[in-house]
Amino acid sequence: MAMKKKPVTGMKDILPEEMELRDYLIGIIKDTYRSFGFTPMETPCVEHIENLTSKQGGDNEKLIFKILKRGEKLVIDSESTENDLADSGLRYDLTLPLSRYYANNGAKLPQPFKALQVGSVWRADRPQKGRFRQFTQCDIDILGEASSLAEIELITATGTALKRICPDNSFTVRVNDRRILKALVSWAGFPEDAADSVLITLDKMDKIGEEGVKQELMENGFAGEAADKYLSLLASLGNDADAVRGLEETLGEHLEKGTAGNLAGIMDTVAQVTGGAFGISFDPTLVRGMGYYTGPIFEVSMEGFGGSVAGGGRYDKMVGRFTGQDTPACGFSIGFERIITILMDTEFRIPGQRVKKAFLFDKKLDGERLSEVLKKAAEARAEGADVLVVKMAKNKKFQREQLALQGYTEFVDFV
Repeated sequence: MAMKKKPVTGMKDILPEEMELRDYLIGIIKDTYRSFGFTPMETPCVEHIENLTSKQGGDNEKLIFKILKRGEKLVIDSESTENDLADSGLRYDLTLPLSRYYANNGAKLPQPFKALQVGSVWRADRPQKGRFRQFTQCDIDILGEASSLAEIELITATGTALKRICPDNSFTVRVNDRRILKALVSWAGFPEDAADSVLITLDKMDKIGEEGVKQELMENGFAGEAADKYLSLLASLGNDADAVRGLEETLGEHLEKGTAGNLAGIMDTVAQVTGGAFGISFDPTLVRGMGYYTGPIFEVSMEGFGGSVAGGGRYDKMVGRFTGQDTPACGFSIGFERIITILMDTEFRIPGQRVKKAFLFDKKLDGERLSEVLKKAAEARAEGADVLVVKMAKNKKFQREQLALQGYTEFVDFV
């Protein structure tokens, strides 16, 4: 039987033009994050199945690529569940592996630890344009910093990176806090144990609208009065720091003291530090689905891009799941694949690229003459050019057209 030449569903081959763009963007992202003091690190792509299924990753835990036990450990007939057959899986994000990494290596790491991680993750999701089953995440995280300095630095660094990548696109960082979300649920009169269910529905606001949210809440058995009270407050809230501060009085005892002031302070400081280079706005409907968030959360909406292009938040409880002792932690991730897809669609050209020259030589060239060609190529590279040395094709016109598509602008023939 013939082997299959197409990649597995949801995966893709990356052609040279896109690979060049990916390398360029990763270079900018890493350079920016290093300038903020973040340290590159790496975790394995395979994680323990117990970690991946610890109810920290929300719906992503339904999308794990699980890895069967090997050799004598794999006894199919005696296992009763799918998880009994697997002892590991491909990571679905970089945050959970980072938490395990920190728990295992914390004594050797600087405090606080500012981590920079770029790598592939895997989710058995339904493939669509811009969404793949294997994709790259670009994360920065600060572990060991309990103050809002962590959020401020993460937002500022990510905003700086995005501004370098897309200097002509305006964007806004939308912020909220998981404690505010839960306080809103309690204040509106929903049952105390219903917060997660209500927030799952609220997270669909941008897709089904206010009426759709109300209808789904009532279909889930919640009182219409609670839904109306909840949605009416959301609709009346402003999006600036003063609106956030006002929640302290509105929500009263339902909201942990200092929460609103902390978020408002983050917004004020980011605006002052960045000088308005990008917007920062309170979004009371922002939920983010990961179960591990404990405090401020944020997403970036950019002009010309559908959906968010970056997201993150505080997750102070996750490291404690490994060590028994909670560690303050906060992270931000750029939606790398979404940005790549949009830039490819708009035929984005990398600015300031080096000159690309093609030295085309006749296949009948003798050894001495070919040595001269290679020497000239070495000299051109030393002067800063990218030089391709290649045999002339029979169809020279077509060959040059193909090289031009790869960015070559100068052609030198050697016959």
